[in-house]
Amino acid sequence: MPHFVKNLQTVDGLISNLYQDVSIAEMTEQIKQLFEQQGYKVTDQQFGNLLLEHGNRVMRILFGAFVKYYKFSVTMVQSAENELTVNVFQQSSGMSGGLIGMKQIKTELTRLNFLFSNI
Repeated sequence: MPHFVKNLQTVDGLISNLYQDVSIAEMTEQIKQLFEQQGYKVTDQQFGNLLLEHGNRVMRILFGAFVKYYKFSVTMVQSAENELTVNVFQQSSGMSGGLIGMKQIKTELTRLNFLFSNI
């Protein structure tokens, strides 16, 4: 059963979604499973904070837009009304891939918005 309620905000480099009837631990596990299937390396930094990384940063710098590299951070905040706010922040600008790389990051952020709305 999807826990997604609504998208609170989507701006350049930020997605904020609202979920209900799910704890931070459950959401962390669902995000890890989903994004590991998508080829992301998921690092659990602290309780409720994740780092999603896809690709190789050094190769991106060397070969530009020919190599994909994405880095996003996820923060989760539980409210008293059994609701969970999940924020996804863009951590890499794509500048090392030039204009094409910047476009790739925006496209990936749009794709992530869709994935997070299906959790």
